[in-house]
Amino acid sequence: MKRICLLLPNGFEAIEASVFTDVLGWNQLEGDGTTELVTVGTRDTLECTWNFKVTPELLINNVSANDFDVLAIPGGFEEAGYFEDAFREDVLELVREFNRQGKIIATICLAALILGKSGVLEGRNATTYNLSNGKRQAQLAEMGAKVIPDQPIVIDGNLITSYSPSMGFDVAFLLLEKLTSKANTNEVKRLMGFVS
Repeated sequence: MKRICLLLPNGFEAIEASVFTDVLGWNQLEGDGTTELVTVGTRDTLECTWNFKVTPELLINNVSANDFDVLAIPGGFEEAGYFEDAFREDVLELVREFNRQGKIIATICLAALILGKSGVLEGRNATTYNLSNGKRQAQLAEMGAKVIPDQPIVIDGNLITSYSPSMGFDVAFLLLEKLTSKANTNEVKRLMGFVS
């Protein structure tokens, strides 16, 4: 069984988290059954961008990278307070711990900035939100990443980054393929209606 830590900072975008819960949940019930996703929050009750509230299964101070095979992180909005939690030292240290163990870390959109802030992207290829005149990509470059501006998903070793919420399902399916197989992932895609 592969265990996925879905790390949820306050202010995250619900749609970016839901791609992981849905794809990996579908795999658990309808695919090969080898994935288990656990939501891990920075607070007891999380408020998503646009006020959707979520109760995580575990809190960050009760988990370790040793408990999981993968770390997945959705992005969020600065205006919703995302970076207040996303850049907390306990969040950054958990990212560093997963990276030290060479475990996959998959991010969507602005979550790449957490990797940048933690230092794990120093000298490595990555991307993040690509619109708004490249402001966020420039911010990521200032954190030491080699930004690939026009590539929707960038993989560098164990790290997966992507440039917008629209890439969410692609990242989740890529993660599923890395954890299981292409054949299993294609079957989950078919059952979810992504391929006929």
